[in-house]
Amino acid sequence: MMPIQLGELVTVEISVRPTVDLGGGRRYVSFDGGTFAGRDGVSGEVGEGGVDWQVVRPGGVIEIDAHYVLRTEAGETIEVVSQGLRRATDAVAARIARGDIVAADEYYFRTNVRFSTSSPRLAWLNDLIAISTGERERDIVRIHVHEVL
Repeated sequence: MMPIQLGELVTVEISVRPTVDLGGGRRYVSFDGGTFAGRDGVSGEVGEGGVDWQVVRPGGVIEIDAHYVLRTEAGETIEVVSQGLRRATDAVAARIARGDIVAADEYYFRTNVRFSTSSPRLAWLNDLIAISTGERERDIVRIHVHEVL
């Protein structure tokens, strides 16, 4: 069996608005901008309009379905779809919600990430699979994305 290898791809820091509860375990978090920096010097901003739709399951698990746009400093757009899970104890989730500093190893936050762009320079992003680890603060989400090599 061939072992899976990862390569650092991009880190995205997203400013988030307060969670909107829709009832029945459904909720969403709107994005309020942010920045990203990645491989080969590609960097820029998180575009307006991104949303993370979530389902809260029993046992402290949140299903993540985020959809947003990155805009490079050169004006290129990259569509991002990120789906996964965040799992935390009730105590850890309460600390995050209060804005306490919580180490990323105190909870599980992983997503699979797909990119789509019409930029010829960044077209290689269309043809890769990526996974991420995440960090959640009260008003910030930090995503560390790695390409599956």
